[in-house]
Amino acid sequence: MNTHVPHARPLPLDDSWDVIVAGGGPAGCTAAIAAAREGARTLLIESTGSLGGSGTSALVPAWCPFSDKEKIIYRGLAEKVFTAAKEGLSHVKPEALDWVPINAERLKRVYDSLVADSGATVLFQTQLAGVETDSDGGVSTILVANKSGLTALRAKVYIDCTGDADLAAWAGAPFQQGDAAGETQATTLCFALANVDSYAFEHSGDIGWWNPRSPIHAIVDSGLYPEIPDKHLCCNLVGPGVVGFNAGHIWGVDNTDPASVSRALAQGRRLAETYCRALAAHSPAFANAFVASTGAVLGVRETRRITGDYMLMLDDYLDRRTFPDEICRNSYFIDLHQTKQEHKNKIDEVQAATRFKHYAKGESHGIPYRCLTPVGLRNVLVAGRSISCERIVQGSVRVMPVCLAMGEAAGLAAALAARTPGHDVHGIDTAFLRERLREHGAHLPALEHESAPSPVVSL
Repeated sequence: MNTHVPHARPLPLDDSWDVIVAGGGPAGCTAAIAAAREGARTLLIESTGSLGGSGTSALVPAWCPFSDKEKIIYRGLAEKVFTAAKEGLSHVKPEALDWVPINAERLKRVYDSLVADSGATVLFQTQLAGVETDSDGGVSTILVANKSGLTALRAKVYIDCTGDADLAAWAGAPFQQGDAAGETQATTLCFALANVDSYAFEHSGDIGWWNPRSPIHAIVDSGLYPEIPDKHLCCNLVGPGVVGFNAGHIWGVDNTDPASVSRALAQGRRLAETYCRALAAHSPAFANAFVASTGAVLGVRETRRITGDYMLMLDDYLDRRTFPDEICRNSYFIDLHQTKQEHKNKIDEVQAATRFKHYAKGESHGIPYRCLTPVGLRNVLVAGRSISCERIVQGSVRVMPVCLAMGEAAGLAAALAARTPGHDVHGIDTAFLRERLREHGAHLPALEHESAPSPVVSL
């Protein structure tokens, strides 16, 4: 590729911020809320026109489980978001905690309200465009692009919630991406079908891929729809006559490569129409359905993972390990979707989903604060699917409930670091951080050297 050196010119600089959060997905929203709640002047930049990421712009139709099959464990701001979003769904039982449907438009407003009430400022349709560092291992300035052109922004502490670790990677933080060959998990463009017969849908039984009677088996086995790549199909009734789908895999996509993403988005929209036709032919509930919407962004499961002060490993997950600096607990199973080669080798969805035994009731593991602190960067935290972990564990910690919990911890830590000389996120008193998180409702069981935490009333 040829290179071009731009003409040097001054850019507008806004250096009024204590904390800047890049990325307004689940982790970014709770990070901004938590930082602003602590009194930090907080800016949240988001590349799309709405907050929420996977649950809104990407149209993921349901929350992964919020419980450990015994109690809710993603608490604090995570529970607050979840409860507010669920209240708008009259067909969902108030006590439901696992695989609860998402109304994307309601969830957008929930995030808007919570972020605004915290005092944080949001800039929509603003893309991270560059990162500048100083000689002390810190990020000094970021460049963003929007309708004002290029603008420079400066803060004491930065939180990378881009999902791809863009800020940290561009600042020089070490990272890993994909498996040994660089292959990452498949992507999916989620979509919604409307004019579905709700009664027929609800009384036809679960049509997910795990049900042998799901129409997806007949659809794929018929050979009439070669565009449909496999039998991966999850769906939820998200409103009257509207069913949201997380269906199909688009392999070989790199979310850090715009050309790759552009091809996948077009392919995903074609797939949505094919699913609609196929379901209409094989399920009475969808006889008159049409594609009402497709995700504004691609559903991406994996890209970069930073190298942090600690790397969460498979043994930590399997041992249900507790850490002295853990900032949340996680109980989601290791959800590694089948690769293209596994699909060719007839390894089906069930085999892929059960390759590791799921946790029993009440079991979980901790996520250390050190997984959020990139090696070599003084004033940057990372929250969300790009934290420091072994690739196989990323298949568990990448989902929305745990990202919400990690974001709150990152935001609180950033606010604390912004008040200290040097703004060093690696020097945070994690015992104090944990206590402050507990005060805001986080589920952090007492460690051996700690006294039992005070009971917290569920939000």
